[in-house]
Amino acid sequence: MREFLILQTLISILAIIMSSLSQAARLKDIASIRGVRENQLIGYGLVVGLKGTGDSKLEFTNKSMVRMLDQLGMKLGGKEASSKNVAAVLITANLPPFARSGNPLDITVNSIGDATSLMGGTLVQTPLRAADQQIYAVAQGAILVGGESSHPTVGRISNGAIIERDVGQGFAQREMYRLTLHNPDFTTAARVAKQVNLDLGGKYATAGDAATIDVVVPSTYEGKGVDLLAAIETIEVQPDFRAKVVVNEKTGTVVIGERVRVSRVAISHGDLSVRVEGQTKGKEKGQTQDRVAIIEGDVSVGTLVKAMNQLGVSPKDLIVILQNLKAVGALHGDLEIL
Repeated sequence: MREFLILQTLISILAIIMSSLSQAARLKDIASIRGVRENQLIGYGLVVGLKGTGDSKLEFTNKSMVRMLDQLGMKLGGKEASSKNVAAVLITANLPPFARSGNPLDITVNSIGDATSLMGGTLVQTPLRAADQQIYAVAQGAILVGGESSHPTVGRISNGAIIERDVGQGFAQREMYRLTLHNPDFTTAARVAKQVNLDLGGKYATAGDAATIDVVVPSTYEGKGVDLLAAIETIEVQPDFRAKVVVNEKTGTVVIGERVRVSRVAISHGDLSVRVEGQTKGKEKGQTQDRVAIIEGDVSVGTLVKAMNQLGVSPKDLIVILQNLKAVGALHGDLEIL
């Protein structure tokens, strides 16, 4: 009985998803603008002030200590330096779009040696670089580790870095902007270009491929890129999508797209029989009798699932049936198994 209730719940969720898919979406929710994204930063540094919970005599930690002291004017003359109060760490952060010099940045500090805890430690000044090896921020500060944390070798520093370089200058003065769809689709790209042109009153948008739409700045928006994008991102477009069924075998979850169809086919699973055929005489669509369901051909998977639900099919059995439908070519749509 519990499995039947689960399947009925899945059918209800499917109906909600299918109804929402038929609605238009704002362009800002289905596409991004080239250049408007975060950039990952990384740096290597030292955490000091630990209470005997730092690295043991690791070579890279010791060399880092010697180099740091040398830069501070403390010449060790080639001698080694080691302390359980110091730990080597990697610092990671995400540089937001349009970052400006002087703005603060949250950072995460991760031990890379055999330190047992970073609690109570202080990160010494550390440059943070992007993939182009340029320094975009400098980090320093006291590390916060949760008191009952199960991972005391990872900590955070709120506003622990200061941005040193502006990002995204001259954005508003561009002559062309590129939109990238989150889910590439030729139909959706063509619809976006058409709708943007209708709203701007001219041929300014062109779909380059299934994921890319280029928009030339109209003369009325020269130097006003922000105003142009503000007008474009609120445009509503009906996104198209591939027919797909997503199955999670571990949890028994099945999510079925609205456009998935089933051809004429006969199904036998245990003591269950289902026939999907053409127009039937003397029987109505979805009729059940002696654990046999007859439904019209070329139906949606949702209709098939409802019929099987009436016959008491469990979610696990439904997954097996969908897999076999795909194997014989009767399920028209992608089947993704997680």
